[in-house]
Amino acid sequence: MHKLVFATNNAHKLEEVAAKIKGQIQLLSLDDIGCFDDIAETGVTFRENASIKSHYIHDKFKLDCFGDDSGLEIDALNSEPGVYSARYAGEHGNHEANINKVLAGLKNETNRKARFRTVISLIWNGEEHFFDGTVEGTIRHERSGSKGFGYDPIFQPDGYNITFAEMSLDEKNRISHRAIAVEKLVAFLSK
Repeated sequence: MHKLVFATNNAHKLEEVAAKIKGQIQLLSLDDIGCFDDIAETGVTFRENASIKSHYIHDKFKLDCFGDDSGLEIDALNSEPGVYSARYAGEHGNHEANINKVLAGLKNETNRKARFRTVISLIWNGEEHFFDGTVEGTIRHERSGSKGFGYDPIFQPDGYNITFAEMSLDEKNRISHRAIAVEKLVAFLSK
């Protein structure tokens, strides 16, 4: 069976991708291959950061792999937080502070259009391929829901009257930016 490394240790992301691959390929995490390095995301775009991760693993371990980068883009904030989504308020992964900064930035703003975007960089048989996924929506004025993580409590996808944080994991995973990108990746790997 062909081995493929997902350049992540995020268990949720791994489960999501493994469920879609359905055992066609042996999916490995960074832990599985003994990689405990902190891969610096120094790119200024999602594509660059995803590529940095996949190239790092491919160059060091000589294994087929893919990396991803995702974030929230808000029109009225010049597409911020973008690649800085996880550390928008300064400290990496402080979701409350990040949401507070977004809501403060949009305080008097009527244009609340936003999107979540994911880019995957796959290195397969020595060649790099990119897959992307986007889900359009709006930023709510206040938090709603307790599921999910990050900006989910303030992001309402188009066509819904609830936020990502009010959806079941299954429902969110059917329409999310990552799900869309992963579907494209799986379609490619199934060829």
